[in-house]
Amino acid sequence: MAGGNFAFAGGGGINPDEYTGKLTWYVKWTCIMAAMGGLIFGYDIGISGGVTSMAPFLQRFFMSVYRKEALNTSTNQYCKFDSQLLTLFTSSLYVAALFASIAASHVSKKYGRIRSMILGGLFFLSGAVLNAAAIHISMLILGRILLGIGVGFANQSVPIYLSEIAPPNYRGTFNVLFQLSITVGILIANLVNFGTDKISGGWGWRVSLGGAAVPALVILFSSMFLSDSPSSLIDRGMEKEAKQLLRKIRGVDYPEAEVLREMGAAVLLEKIKAVKSVEADQELIKEIREVINVEAEFNDLLMASEASKKVEGPWTNLVFVRKYRPQLILSILIPSFQQLTGINVVMFYAPVLFQTLGFKSNVSLISAVITGLVNLLATFFSVYGTDKFGRRKLFFYGGIFMCLFQTALAALIGAKFGTTGNSGVLPHWYAALVVLCICVFVANFAYSWGPLGWLVPSEISPLEVRSAAQCVTVSMNMFFTFLVAQIFLKMLCGMKFGLFIFFAAFVFIMTMFIYLYVPETKNIPIEEMSQIWREHWFWKKFVDEDGESKPQGNGTKLRMEVV
Repeated sequence: MAGGNFAFAGGGGINPDEYTGKLTWYVKWTCIMAAMGGLIFGYDIGISGGVTSMAPFLQRFFMSVYRKEALNTSTNQYCKFDSQLLTLFTSSLYVAALFASIAASHVSKKYGRIRSMILGGLFFLSGAVLNAAAIHISMLILGRILLGIGVGFANQSVPIYLSEIAPPNYRGTFNVLFQLSITVGILIANLVNFGTDKISGGWGWRVSLGGAAVPALVILFSSMFLSDSPSSLIDRGMEKEAKQLLRKIRGVDYPEAEVLREMGAAVLLEKIKAVKSVEADQELIKEIREVINVEAEFNDLLMASEASKKVEGPWTNLVFVRKYRPQLILSILIPSFQQLTGINVVMFYAPVLFQTLGFKSNVSLISAVITGLVNLLATFFSVYGTDKFGRRKLFFYGGIFMCLFQTALAALIGAKFGTTGNSGVLPHWYAALVVLCICVFVANFAYSWGPLGWLVPSEISPLEVRSAAQCVTVSMNMFFTFLVAQIFLKMLCGMKFGLFIFFAAFVFIMTMFIYLYVPETKNIPIEEMSQIWREHWFWKKFVDEDGESKPQGNGTKLRMEVV
């Protein structure tokens, strides 16, 4: 194709830092389908706590817990579910996900994001079948490990894919869809548990565990209709396919756009200056800007890929090269903090927690459904607000209210249960107040640390270390999820209501960390993200002074050859 030099500068040119990207139906469909990968993680979070509160399931696999829960009414309420075998069933998935995410980072980089998603769906499907057919605890644990491998692959690839495929000014919105699908999975799991608990014959738990096959099939089906991201294609040497795909997802693959590209930037920019304020001319200006923006975005992706290929050993660079210190620290701390909010304690132990507080088994499942619904509805606010209000505001206000209502929850539980764990009869109004505090806590997590804990780490790293950094994010998330799941029931037995003060203190610490050390990333193109570190009061000291960490688009002036 004939070409010309594209020059972007001030005074009539287009600054590449300002390109946004057209929101097309292809992008909407692609991002929604990819975000379905969160269903498998959400379904597991919701389902495991429900089945561990079902008497037939406990009778078959955890008789010691069943005796304390159902047969020994004198047992301290704080300690009746304390069983290392029970917590191993819940937490084994997260250990498997931790190690799987390391393998997934290599698969994702070498073979693309989509193949990683497909593998995640296959492993999750295998685990669901094994758990549904379980006749021994070893089958349950093995099934959980397979589920964990599936979660590790999906969680490693989906957030990166969404960040790479979405236009910069909609990146937050579409990335939050991953968290939204997690909340949908949690709610569906809670509804399934509520229904299967009523099945006579004591086999309802098999339906609950086997139901994980449905979200596994969803991600498998969705992945088959998705193309890989332009960044991933370029990184694997498929530049022509990447350019065609980028034009398609940005909506400039129509014949007229091809004619505009043939004309070259110099002619296009002259047209912008020459046209009158006529509606048809304004439409032409819009089309010209869309074409130039896409070519600028492709050039940034290409330059980022070239820079990444010069980096040997992304893991070594991420850990030891000074200019990647901000990405490394945030990739470690943000997912760790996300789990130290105590949210997964509430979500996958919700039925157990409500039974501990004196609710009947059926009522505890209803309460879990209510919290799951609140979680889903509040996440919609994040879909709307992430790109409108910015990441920092949602992080900050969500953290403040989470801290307040966790403290209130600790006070309510402490006032009624004390340190003995014996509450007597729990009044309905008091139980409703406890549920209200839990729901407000969940709602504030759902629009802040829930989606942003996945979004921010996935968008801050340059291409050369992106897969490694996302692996760190998933690994830390799974490690702390495992840790909290493994020790929660023991801590509840030992710390009593003080456990919720423990989590509230962490929420306060992480909120202050966000205020001081996490810059705003709203509307910044993913390949131009390095500018935020050069402008931040603390992180700028880690950025190389030799210019290596400057934006790949080279600031406000860029020349690009159209091929």
